[in-house]
Amino acid sequence: MKKLIISFLIIFTGLAAGAKDIDYEEIYRTLEVPTHRYIHDVDPGEYYDTHTSTWSPYPLFRLSSPIYFKTIAIEPGYYVLTPREHEGKWYILFKDSGKVRYIVPVYERDIVPVTFYEDNIPQKKLTITQNLHIKALDTIGRIFPSAKRKPTPQTFLEATDLDHNYLSLVIYWGNYRYYTIFRTIQL
Repeated sequence: MKKLIISFLIIFTGLAAGAKDIDYEEIYRTLEVPTHRYIHDVDPGEYYDTHTSTWSPYPLFRLSSPIYFKTIAIEPGYYVLTPREHEGKWYILFKDSGKVRYIVPVYERDIVPVTFYEDNIPQKKLTITQNLHIKALDTIGRIFPSAKRKPTPQTFLEATDLDHNYLSLVIYWGNYRYYTIFRTIQL
């Protein structure tokens, strides 16, 4: 009987969580255009995120048509998306060639589900020599702890076209996901 009650509670909470209706127009209206800038358009936290990586650990976003956030028009191109906190609020930095081009606010930040990356990112298929190389590096890391490689944060990106010309962008970076919203036509 207890198992039955517990399973009903789990199902009910799952349905209640999945049934939440989000008013994207209201979210878009309440978000404010960021007024802060970075000195020389350089992200000060980038060095700390990338100094142990061979390449940028942030997701790359290819934009083929402009998108808009109120007075900000983001032009087509390739952008590295970086979540940053400024004065207690979260923002997404659109960086091009290492320079911050656009800053857009985040309306929600939450924790990534535990098995999300295993379910959505394909596992690397390595050759025999690549496996041997990685095992050798791991062995060196066990012998000399200062040489141990730090794993890069896992990333994922979701873009969803919504009703009424809205675009939802969800950036997964490490243990958190960041939600932001845009318009596909300018008002």
